Order: sequence, then structure tokens, then C-alpha cells
Amino acid sequence: MTDEKLYELICSVSKRVFGKDFQHEAYFNNRLRTTGGRYMLRSHHIQINPLVYAKHGMEELIGVIKHELCHYHLHIEGKGYKHGDKDFKELLARTNSPRFCSTLVESTKRSRTKIYAYQCRKCSLIYSRKIRLNTNKYRCGKCLGDLVLIPMKNSK
Repeated sequence: MTDEKLYELICSVSKRVFGKDFQHEAYFNNRLRTTGGRYMLRSHHIQINPLVYAKHGMEELIGVIKHELCHYHLHIEGKGYKHGDKDFKELLARTNSPRFCSTLVESTKRSRTKIYAYQCRKCSLIYSRKIRLNTNKYRCGKCLGDLVLIPMKNSK
């Protein structure tokens, strides 16, 4: 989809759903990573992440457009256009616009957290930690003995 077709789509959605004209620029922005779209307060332009259409199709794209148009029309009218504002939430509900878009990037977090286990050489007390310790700096809290790293399986 081209920027021109996106602009035409935004104009038609604005007229059909909101009953108002969209009179500014709209285009795809490849630099958007985690957000589906962005409304620019100063220029009133709307930027859309091309991944929305590529990954999720036309229905998701129209949802993002409606969300950004809610910001646009409320800001132009001088009403509450921010996510937390009552006017914005009401317009989202009235136009059946989504509050959030679908996930665009895969999560980079690991599903499991590595656990480190340390055992005291004197009293054999075991300590579990998420962060690796410097065994030269830390001692057992019970008997002040030396700690040694013991191998453990990854778990959550």
C-alpha cells in the first residue's frame, strides 16, 4: 500500500466513521517500532507503522486509523485527546476504535529466568539468586563462611 492510498483510506474512514474531513497529511513511517500509529500534535499529521498492514491486514489497519483519528479530531476541537482523558475514551467507545493495536514485534524477554545457587562451605546453607554474586566479596549470612556457585537448571 502506498502513502497516497493510505491518505485516501484515512480520508474515507474519517468521513464515514466520524462524519468529518481529514485535512492534513498521512503517511507510513518505517521507523515506528512498537506502536501502530502516531498523531503529531504540532503538524496534525498521522503516521502509520507499515507493519500493521503487513502483519495483521486491513481490519487492524483501519482500527489503528480510527484510534489516531480520535486523537486528531478531539485535538482539533480542543477537547481531551490524550489516552487518559474522558473525551478520548468516550470517542473510542462510540466509534468502536481499539485502545491498543496488536503486537508488532516479538518479545525479546526470555521465557525462563536464570537462577544462580550458592552454597556455604561451612554450614552448607543454600542461597538462590537471580543475579550472579561475586563470591570473593560476599559471605554466608549465617556463619560467614565462603560461598561457592553450584550448578542449577534454568527455571522460573
